[in-house]
Amino acid sequence: MMMVHPVKFLLSAAKRPLTRCCSAFVSRIRSLNRLKEDDDVCAEALQHAQIFLFHRLSPLLQSSERGTFRAVPLMYSDIRAILERLGSDEAKLKESVLIGCSEQNQVQFCLDVGELDQVALEEALDGTFVDLKKGFFVLRRSEAPLLAKAQALLRWHLTTGFCSATGRPTCPNQAGSQRVGSGGGTIYYPQMSPVVIVLVSDGKRCLLGRQPSFPPGMYSALAGFCELGESLEETVSREVAEEVGLEVHNISYSSSQHWPFPRSSLMLGCHALVSPAHSQVNVDHTELEDARWFTFHEITSALQVKGLWSRGHAPPLWLPPKHAIANRLITEWAELQRCSQKAD
Repeated sequence: MMMVHPVKFLLSAAKRPLTRCCSAFVSRIRSLNRLKEDDDVCAEALQHAQIFLFHRLSPLLQSSERGTFRAVPLMYSDIRAILERLGSDEAKLKESVLIGCSEQNQVQFCLDVGELDQVALEEALDGTFVDLKKGFFVLRRSEAPLLAKAQALLRWHLTTGFCSATGRPTCPNQAGSQRVGSGGGTIYYPQMSPVVIVLVSDGKRCLLGRQPSFPPGMYSALAGFCELGESLEETVSREVAEEVGLEVHNISYSSSQHWPFPRSSLMLGCHALVSPAHSQVNVDHTELEDARWFTFHEITSALQVKGLWSRGHAPPLWLPPKHAIANRLITEWAELQRCSQKAD
């Protein structure tokens, strides 16, 4: 096998022009960073940005013909007119928080108007403010992460209004990417808590659990917060032992995802194995309502279920929505089982 010297490889790569996709991405990231650092530039960008409205942390959505919902991006002038009609004013728009930039270079903000009448807003905007937990099941995959980020930032601003050291008010920058204490000048940035989510398998089945707050029939991968001083692997082993009384091995990392419930978390997705000879589940009911093993056939059937089910009409097994990392872990496991069966 021919070996490529790393230094020569990097030098040759540097001579080649960057791809259009890469340069566009870098341009968007640097533009967003400038908006966070320059209040005047950010205020100007807000005048021409897309703004996603929330009412007490619930995003404004519109239903589509296919039974799904979509986010409703509004322009600055449209929101200004509606605010004036409902007794507010343009100053409210200064509370908008920067959340991103589309691939079409459209800057995106979010704004919570929870002090205004919800019914009047919904009538004026031809939409509905939907709880994001429910919205995750009916939103398009591309929009769910954006709204999750928006809700997380809006919640952070609601809960970081005062400095923890002095008790004095904090003030956000124009982008809403930080808050500064009015006393000692302490700068606060949004934070996320690390959480592991693990799909446990005995080689032929996968283990799923449910909490009482889950919709009827819904099961998911096991999850728990990382404790101070723990590694990712240690958290996985502890959580599985605590919740279902099993000892895992062969822990492997899959992917990560921001998750806004109940607060901002960084979900670290993993797979883990248990010995088939030691797979008897012992559920800690202070942690879970139920946990049990599911076969490949049960999982593949559940992956075909679509839509949001009402109480009393739930399928035998209902999985988290496709854009949730739990669904990704389950899908990865099912694909691995399918490949294994073909090989046999």
